[in-house]
Amino acid sequence: MPTTFATPADFAAALDKLPMANGVLELAARRRQEQLTKPPGSLGKLEDIAIWLAGWQADGKPSAENMEIAIFAGNHGVTAQGVSPYPSTVTEQMVANFKSGGAAINAIADSLELGLRIVTLKLDQPTVDISTGPALSEEEALEALNAGAGTPHSETDVLILGEMGIGNTTIAASLAAAALGGRGKDWAGPGTGHDNAGVARKAAVIDTALARASRSGEMSAFETLRQLGGRETAAIAGAILGARLKRIPILLDGYVVTASLAPLFKANPRIVDHCLAGHVSAEPAHAKLLHRMKLDPILNLGMRLGEGTGAALAASIVRAAVATHNKMATFKEAAVENRPDAG
Repeated sequence: MPTTFATPADFAAALDKLPMANGVLELAARRRQEQLTKPPGSLGKLEDIAIWLAGWQADGKPSAENMEIAIFAGNHGVTAQGVSPYPSTVTEQMVANFKSGGAAINAIADSLELGLRIVTLKLDQPTVDISTGPALSEEEALEALNAGAGTPHSETDVLILGEMGIGNTTIAASLAAAALGGRGKDWAGPGTGHDNAGVARKAAVIDTALARASRSGEMSAFETLRQLGGRETAAIAGAILGARLKRIPILLDGYVVTASLAPLFKANPRIVDHCLAGHVSAEPAHAKLLHRMKLDPILNLGMRLGEGTGAALAASIVRAAVATHNKMATFKEAAVENRPDAG
């Protein structure tokens, strides 16, 4: 299956026929967990993460040595509606901050020895205001999807996804509502610091955008991303699908990254099988979105920064899961008596 999409039909076909985890390798990893020197299940989610990774990685031995963060950045025409306290120029300024090493994600990535890539998507060309028209043309949407789909490297053990784009929590709420139902008030939150009046203004803009897009009839995943998304959200969706086609596990960041997945989830709920939720954001609708997708977040630290920061912190937990799975001794190796009922 190619990891570039020449047409919306190519994208839909790839989403329809997803590679699945290797159940044999998962079973072998589960059996190893049963023989490690600990009571069964005593490492909780660490065991689940190691087994999950084993099912996606070729030799069945989970690895998290080569983990990379990809941050996708785009600008949004909907900022003209006052949906963010910050001007859209901040997107480009923050990208410059990422590149000079001065952002939170730089500090976290450096401390955990994680690779970091910044993917900018025509920051000088904001999308169309979603309350007045489709965000992207078909050509622009395909270009953004392919920019994301080409991001995962075959040697990457786990890809961590982040974003930057002033106004993109409005975009996230629109994508979530279109994919999973509801109105603007059900999915809009404070974002970068709105008060109640600001949240209500966002919700009204989202409702206008949803009403406009609904006149096109039932929308495919591609069409939802085109009508209501942005370049960075389409690129994130492309990266998630591109990684799946290469069997590369994904560590999701917060609300915007997860909402970028929502249109794909509506089309094929199995798309989340190769994804872990790094954390649950303080943005209120993120927990609801994770619940609907049946994704259990690794961390809950009250964060709402974006940039991939929450998922990057969760990378340390993933690495601990791999270390315990691969490096612990079995009962036999350690000459420790196992339970009498153990196999």
